[in-house]
Amino acid sequence: MNTGANAAAPSSLRLILTLAIAGLISGIAIIGIYESTLPTITANKARELREAVFKVLPGVSQMQQFVWRGDQLIAAEDLQKDEEAVYGGYDENGEFVGYAIPGAGPGFQDTIGLLFGFTPEQQLVLGMEVLESRETPGLGDKIYKDADFVGSFSKLSIDPEIVAVKKGTTSQPNEIDAITGATISSKAVVRIINKTHSDWIQRLPPPGSEPPLRQDAGDGS
Repeated sequence: MNTGANAAAPSSLRLILTLAIAGLISGIAIIGIYESTLPTITANKARELREAVFKVLPGVSQMQQFVWRGDQLIAAEDLQKDEEAVYGGYDENGEFVGYAIPGAGPGFQDTIGLLFGFTPEQQLVLGMEVLESRETPGLGDKIYKDADFVGSFSKLSIDPEIVAVKKGTTSQPNEIDAITGATISSKAVVRIINKTHSDWIQRLPPPGSEPPLRQDAGDGS
């Protein structure tokens, strides 16, 4: 009996060592794959963001990232820890069109991430693009698949805030039709835009003032 017990001990140790080595190799492989694909993932996200900015700000051909730093909105290429960014959009002549503002918040299933275009002069949302969503297929996913719903955020008043109403009952310039069967997701999009707008409006230059300078604008020439 003792001989059998002693023989079992090395086998158990060998199994533990084998599993530990396998785990180490797997971990190294995962880290290697992540590091090798990170530049591609980062580049794809930057491209997708750029395309989304141009969608929510019609007529824009140039963009500049801005951050709120030191109690002012400044152009910056890189974000510091916990900083949030907005994106200024400019037409082919370099004229300022508006801001593309990212926002996120809870939906019916999970977090919804989106981007919306905003013009301070007219207090209008110019467009909306969902960047991240896990809402219910066939229902909640209509917040980005339903062309009528997405299109309702074109030149939509945000004064005093956007309101989602029952489909077919819109009567005010700040109202949109909620999606039938996806009311929670529809209202989540509206809530995210309203809250994000409220968070940023005090940081943006007021209507009638000069927009912040792009980095390539030098001293304003």
